[in-house]
Amino acid sequence: MGRAGKIGAHMVLAFAALLLAQLLTAGVAPFAPSALIHAALFAASALAVEMLFQVERSPWRFFAAGDGLRLARSALLTTLTFALLARLADVRQPGGLRTLVAAFLIQTALLSALRIIRRTVHENVLVDSLLRLRPAPASPALPRLLIVGAAAEAEAFLRAPAALGDRYAPVGVLTPQARETGDELGGVCVLGAIDDFDAVMAQLRDGGLQPAALLFLGEGRLSAFGAERLGRLKTEGVRLLRRQGLVDMGAAGGASLREISLEELLSRPPVRLDPEPVRALVAGRRVLVTGAGGSIGSELARQIAASGPAQLTLLDAAEANLFHIDRELGEAWPLLPRRDVLCDVRDAARLDLVFAAERPEIVFHAAALKHVTLVENHPCEGVRTNVLGSRNVAAAAKACGAAHLALISTDKAVAPASVMGATKRVAEAVVRQFAGGEGPDATRVSVVRFGNVLGSAGSVVPIFQHQIARGGPVTLTDPRVERYFMTIPEAVQLVLRAVALSAADPAPPTGVLTLEMGEPVKIIDLARRMIELQGLVPERDIEIRITGLRPGEKLTEALVDVNEVARPKAPGVTEAAPLTPLAPIAPAALVALEAAALAGDEFGVRQQLFAMVEGLRNVLPVKTGTTKARTQA
Repeated sequence: MGRAGKIGAHMVLAFAALLLAQLLTAGVAPFAPSALIHAALFAASALAVEMLFQVERSPWRFFAAGDGLRLARSALLTTLTFALLARLADVRQPGGLRTLVAAFLIQTALLSALRIIRRTVHENVLVDSLLRLRPAPASPALPRLLIVGAAAEAEAFLRAPAALGDRYAPVGVLTPQARETGDELGGVCVLGAIDDFDAVMAQLRDGGLQPAALLFLGEGRLSAFGAERLGRLKTEGVRLLRRQGLVDMGAAGGASLREISLEELLSRPPVRLDPEPVRALVAGRRVLVTGAGGSIGSELARQIAASGPAQLTLLDAAEANLFHIDRELGEAWPLLPRRDVLCDVRDAARLDLVFAAERPEIVFHAAALKHVTLVENHPCEGVRTNVLGSRNVAAAAKACGAAHLALISTDKAVAPASVMGATKRVAEAVVRQFAGGEGPDATRVSVVRFGNVLGSAGSVVPIFQHQIARGGPVTLTDPRVERYFMTIPEAVQLVLRAVALSAADPAPPTGVLTLEMGEPVKIIDLARRMIELQGLVPERDIEIRITGLRPGEKLTEALVDVNEVARPKAPGVTEAAPLTPLAPIAPAALVALEAAALAGDEFGVRQQLFAMVEGLRNVLPVKTGTTKARTQA
């Protein structure tokens, strides 16, 4: 309803209120001429008050209707009970029904008034609410804050006790709807629509009220601003904030604010998933995460910790990373039973001892060498960690009776052109060979593939950040290169959801689970956006230099290979199922690969590794007898 409609309703209610009051208290008939004249005058008075003080600025939909109705129900039941008791006791009530109706209305009003006064006292706004007739100006002693989000989100945030504390003074709200301009949300005016951002900012600057920070309440609001505008704001010193906990992990902090990360500014709106399947997967169970100190492993640990496992074991070979994630979890979830284990997945004997002692029910294997160029230059090390290390983890998980093992893989395992991608493709096949078993000792294996993660180890984002900070040039290998991207929390959320779906299925997975990564992003466009987010102009302030493709690098990546077919699994999750059953990797071939890696035979490692990959990617001959295997160009 528009403001004119609200004012009209206000006048009608005022007219009816006086008619009712006259009827109840003096017995004056509603349609008596004198009663109508008095009611019209009362409605005109209400109009004058509204035009002068603009009472109807506050949207009706934010009134706590449920609370008001519950109070009215209580008053009604009290009135009916009293009437029943009076009738049974043969007690005559002066005024009869009139008195009962008045009692009901007055009790409802008093109950509501009592709670309103209690809330205003609690929020220290009693005197201000009674004496202030217009929205309060922003405190000159505090930095000013402009809120961007839907009216419902802004109202809920501003009504929350100590939402901002003494850190910021809200100067206004921008909402998606232009018709909400002029509304008042929790004492703060809606200054305009999000599309009018530049005009609103200009008005605030002209009035000496330029905000020191912008608070984005909705997840999709950043996309409406564009990298150039956000970069200009950052250059002007305006902080870009968001409420703590974009992904709800149950950590303390509630309504606290945090700076928006660069990864969030670069990414698409994240996929939102129901957290209940993940909680059902890990709650009350013993969970172990390998590579727990890495970018993916540490986020896995955080989200698992928030879901209430019975025990969380953090395993990593890097002592500094392991120390930091263990301390972080201890501060956020001090009552969570956990253990840090310094261990290399290459050490099979040590892994067997750890798994036997910890007895994990669910294992997330995130430990891996991920840098394409480094693994290309050190193929033996890549095989020892990514292939043999995965074999060791799978064997230890099966030996200790783990119910589920999840391997974190990569889109570079699809038609791999690099050693890193080849090692992950072979690792996918190796761990799936450990699936199965009888009865309670059966181990289910899931493999989850996804693309590049903004801010993870090996991401181009920190490299570009460093190059921009030193004044350029920003280097990339080819302007045609494009990749899939998502943020670390979103990627891990999807990994957990995919594993939860796999664990809940009656039948074990036949293929590899892949994550919905959205549309691929050209790396050169990513570089331009990062430059713009610093308030700079690509090619004018920062040079973009093309260096040529590196060994093992492809122009594009895919999540499904030529011998696989994509099948929708759930929102955000797809299964890449093999067209034909995969032939297992012979134990002798794995032993030969291990011997070559331990001997430092890089040529032999490459030759055997890619031979295994070709065997995994082959499609069986068609019925016509054709023996040619399909391969990807």
